[in-house]
Amino acid sequence: MVYTREVTPLLDPFTKKRVEKIMSEYVEQKVPKQVRDQVKLNYKFRGDHVTLFQERPAFKSDQWVQLEVAQFRMEQNRWSVHWKDSKGKWHFVEDIVPDENFEKQLKIVDEDQRGLFWS
Repeated sequence: MVYTREVTPLLDPFTKKRVEKIMSEYVEQKVPKQVRDQVKLNYKFRGDHVTLFQERPAFKSDQWVQLEVAQFRMEQNRWSVHWKDSKGKWHFVEDIVPDENFEKQLKIVDEDQRGLFWS
């Protein structure tokens, strides 16, 4: 007999809808319309994680390349911020204290005072 434990996602439908609205407005305002043929900004959900990424045209190709900028994770009802290393592994940013306020975490990533997220 196999026992499975049901895991309740922390990202309830209301919170997900709220974050979708915040992120949609953010990516719309962040990149000026006149340069969207050169760079795009978008986001995706995977479980309790929200990944912010930029897209750029690949060199000598019609394809677009995705470059992950930051990941926000809902853990213990707080949003933690993570950065991705060159080997594709995500790391918790220890000096950004997890917070219930998603907008606060997004603002920290947007301002990126250390150059950790934006290339």
